Amino acid sequence: MLSLLYQEGPSTEGIFRRSGSAKICKELKEKLDSGAEVDLACESIFVTASLFKDFLRNIPGSILSSQLCDKWVSVMDQGNNEERIKSIQRLIEQLPRANVVLLRYIFGVLHGIEMRSEENQMNAFNLAICIAPSLLWPPVSSTPDVESEFTKKISSLVQFLTENCCRIFGEEINSLFGEI
Repeated sequence: MLSLLYQEGPSTEGIFRRSGSAKICKELKEKLDSGAEVDLACESIFVTASLFKDFLRNIPGSILSSQLCDKWVSVMDQGNNEERIKSIQRLIEQLPRANVVLLRYIFGVLHGIEMRSEENQMNAFNLAICIAPSLLWPPVSSTPDVESEFTKKISSLVQFLTENCCRIFGEEINSLFGEI
Protein backbone atom coordinates (compact mmCIF):
# COMPACT_ATOMS: atom_id res chain seq x y z
CA MET A 1 0.00 0.00 0.00
CA LEU A 2 2.65 2.48 1.05
CA SER A 3 4.77 1.67 -1.96
CA LEU A 4 1.84 2.46 -4.29
CA LEU A 5 1.09 5.65 -2.40
CA TYR A 6 4.76 6.62 -2.62
CA GLN A 7 4.79 5.97 -6.37
CA GLU A 8 1.46 7.45 -7.39
CA GLY A 9 0.58 9.86 -4.57
CA PRO A 10 2.91 12.70 -5.59
CA SER A 11 1.35 12.89 -9.06
CA THR A 12 -2.26 12.48 -7.91
CA GLU A 13 -4.25 15.62 -7.25
CA GLY A 14 -6.15 15.41 -3.97
CA ILE A 15 -4.58 12.16 -2.75
CA PHE A 16 -5.98 11.38 0.75
CA ARG A 17 -8.66 14.06 0.20
CA ARG A 18 -10.79 12.17 -2.32
CA SER A 19 -12.33 8.89 -1.21
CA GLY A 20 -12.24 5.66 -3.11
CA SER A 21 -15.41 3.77 -3.96
CA ALA A 22 -17.00 2.68 -0.67
CA LYS A 23 -18.19 -0.58 -2.22
CA ILE A 24 -14.76 -1.47 -3.61
CA CYS A 25 -13.06 -0.45 -0.34
CA LYS A 26 -15.41 -2.68 1.65
CA GLU A 27 -14.84 -5.64 -0.67
CA LEU A 28 -11.06 -5.23 -0.64
CA LYS A 29 -10.96 -4.76 3.13
CA GLU A 30 -12.86 -8.01 3.58
CA LYS A 31 -10.40 -9.79 1.25
CA LEU A 32 -7.39 -8.30 3.06
CA ASP A 33 -8.85 -9.20 6.47
CA SER A 34 -9.38 -12.80 5.34
CA GLY A 35 -5.76 -13.04 4.17
CA ALA A 36 -6.60 -13.24 0.47
CA GLU A 37 -4.20 -11.88 -2.15
CA VAL A 38 -5.19 -8.44 -3.39
CA ASP A 39 -3.53 -6.57 -6.25
CA LEU A 40 -4.01 -2.94 -5.29
CA ALA A 41 -2.10 -1.82 -8.39
CA CYS A 42 -5.24 -2.69 -10.37
CA GLU A 43 -7.37 -0.36 -8.25
CA SER A 44 -7.71 3.40 -8.11
CA ILE A 45 -5.02 5.05 -5.97
CA PHE A 46 -7.89 6.69 -4.07
CA VAL A 47 -9.09 3.21 -3.04
CA THR A 48 -5.58 2.43 -1.78
CA ALA A 49 -5.44 5.74 0.13
CA SER A 50 -8.87 5.09 1.68
CA LEU A 51 -7.87 1.55 2.69
CA PHE A 52 -4.68 2.84 4.22
CA LYS A 53 -6.47 5.47 6.30
CA ASP A 54 -8.92 2.77 7.43
CA PHE A 55 -5.98 0.53 8.40
CA LEU A 56 -4.49 3.36 10.49
CA ARG A 57 -7.83 4.06 12.20
CA ASN A 58 -8.03 0.41 13.23
CA ILE A 59 -4.67 0.28 15.02
CA PRO A 60 -5.61 -0.31 18.66
CA GLY A 61 -4.88 2.85 20.64
CA SER A 62 -3.62 4.62 17.47
CA ILE A 63 -0.17 4.57 15.89
CA LEU A 64 0.94 7.56 18.01
CA SER A 65 -0.51 5.89 21.16
CA SER A 66 -3.57 7.35 22.80
CA GLN A 67 -1.76 6.88 26.14
CA LEU A 68 0.64 9.64 25.04
CA CYS A 69 -2.18 11.78 23.65
CA ASP A 70 -1.77 14.70 26.07
CA LYS A 71 1.96 14.83 25.43
CA TRP A 72 1.49 14.81 21.63
CA VAL A 73 -1.14 17.55 21.87
CA SER A 74 1.15 19.75 23.97
CA VAL A 75 4.16 19.51 21.61
CA MET A 76 3.04 22.40 19.45
CA ASP A 77 2.64 24.65 22.52
CA GLN A 78 6.38 24.45 23.16
CA GLY A 79 8.79 27.25 22.36
CA ASN A 80 10.78 26.93 19.18
CA ASN A 81 11.09 24.30 16.46
CA GLU A 82 14.21 22.74 18.01
CA GLU A 83 12.38 22.12 21.29
CA ARG A 84 9.40 20.67 19.40
CA ILE A 85 11.63 18.33 17.39
CA LYS A 86 13.40 17.10 20.54
CA SER A 87 10.04 16.52 22.28
CA ILE A 88 8.72 14.61 19.27
CA GLN A 89 11.85 12.46 19.16
CA ARG A 90 11.46 11.66 22.88
CA LEU A 91 7.82 10.68 22.32
CA ILE A 92 8.74 8.51 19.34
CA GLU A 93 11.24 6.66 21.55
CA GLN A 94 8.32 5.68 23.80
CA LEU A 95 6.39 4.03 20.96
CA PRO A 96 6.59 0.33 20.08
CA ARG A 97 9.24 -0.40 17.42
CA ALA A 98 6.61 -1.47 14.85
CA ASN A 99 4.84 1.88 15.23
CA VAL A 100 8.10 3.78 14.70
CA VAL A 101 8.95 1.81 11.56
CA LEU A 102 5.47 2.41 10.13
CA LEU A 103 5.61 6.11 11.05
CA ARG A 104 8.89 6.53 9.17
CA TYR A 105 7.33 5.06 6.03
CA ILE A 106 4.14 7.10 6.43
CA PHE A 107 6.09 10.34 6.72
CA GLY A 108 8.34 9.24 3.86
CA VAL A 109 5.20 9.03 1.71
CA LEU A 110 3.76 12.31 3.02
CA HIS A 111 7.08 14.08 2.45
CA GLY A 112 7.21 12.80 -1.14
CA ILE A 113 3.68 14.04 -1.77
CA GLU A 114 4.39 17.40 -0.13
CA MET A 115 7.49 17.90 -2.29
CA ARG A 116 5.22 17.91 -5.35
CA SER A 117 2.36 19.89 -3.81
CA GLU A 118 2.19 22.32 -6.73
CA GLU A 119 1.21 19.37 -8.91
CA ASN A 120 -1.03 17.47 -6.49
CA GLN A 121 -2.45 20.38 -4.42
CA MET A 122 -1.55 18.53 -1.22
CA ASN A 123 0.83 20.64 0.87
CA ALA A 124 1.70 19.67 4.45
CA PHE A 125 -1.35 21.50 5.81
CA ASN A 126 -3.76 19.73 3.44
CA LEU A 127 -2.14 16.34 4.09
CA ALA A 128 -2.39 16.89 7.84
CA ILE A 129 -6.09 17.75 7.66
CA CYS A 130 -6.72 14.48 5.78
CA ILE A 131 -4.44 12.08 7.66
CA ALA A 132 -4.17 13.41 11.25
CA PRO A 133 -7.49 11.95 12.49
CA SER A 134 -6.20 8.51 11.45
CA LEU A 135 -2.92 8.85 13.39
CA LEU A 136 -4.13 9.83 16.87
CA TRP A 137 -7.38 10.13 18.75
CA PRO A 138 -8.16 10.80 22.40
CA PRO A 139 -8.50 7.75 24.67
CA VAL A 140 -12.04 8.78 25.65
CA SER A 141 -14.78 10.46 23.65
CA SER A 142 -15.65 14.06 24.43
CA THR A 143 -17.86 16.92 23.33
CA PRO A 144 -17.82 18.07 19.69
CA ASP A 145 -16.11 21.35 20.69
CA VAL A 146 -13.30 19.54 22.52
CA GLU A 147 -12.92 17.07 19.63
CA SER A 148 -12.75 19.94 17.13
CA GLU A 149 -10.00 21.64 19.13
CA PHE A 150 -8.17 18.32 19.45
CA THR A 151 -8.35 17.75 15.68
CA LYS A 152 -6.87 21.21 15.04
CA LYS A 153 -3.96 20.53 17.40
CA ILE A 154 -3.23 17.09 15.96
CA SER A 155 -3.43 18.48 12.42
CA SER A 156 -0.92 21.15 13.38
CA LEU A 157 1.35 18.45 14.83
CA VAL A 158 1.11 16.27 11.70
CA GLN A 159 1.82 19.29 9.50
CA PHE A 160 4.94 20.00 11.60
CA LEU A 161 5.98 16.33 11.42
CA THR A 162 5.60 16.35 7.64
CA GLU A 163 7.50 19.60 7.17
CA ASN A 164 10.31 18.47 9.49
CA CYS A 165 10.34 14.71 8.90
CA CYS A 166 13.96 14.65 7.65
CA ARG A 167 15.14 16.28 10.88
CA ILE A 168 12.89 14.11 13.05
CA PHE A 169 13.36 10.72 11.38
CA GLY A 170 16.68 11.33 9.59
CA GLU A 171 17.62 12.14 6.00
CA GLU A 172 17.38 8.45 5.02
CA ILE A 173 13.62 8.94 5.03
CA ASN A 174 14.12 10.12 1.44
CA SER A 175 15.44 6.71 0.40
CA LEU A 176 13.20 4.33 2.37
CA PHE A 177 11.49 3.09 -0.77
CA GLY A 178 14.73 2.77 -2.76
CA GLU A 179 14.61 3.08 -6.50
CA ILE A 180 10.98 2.26 -7.28
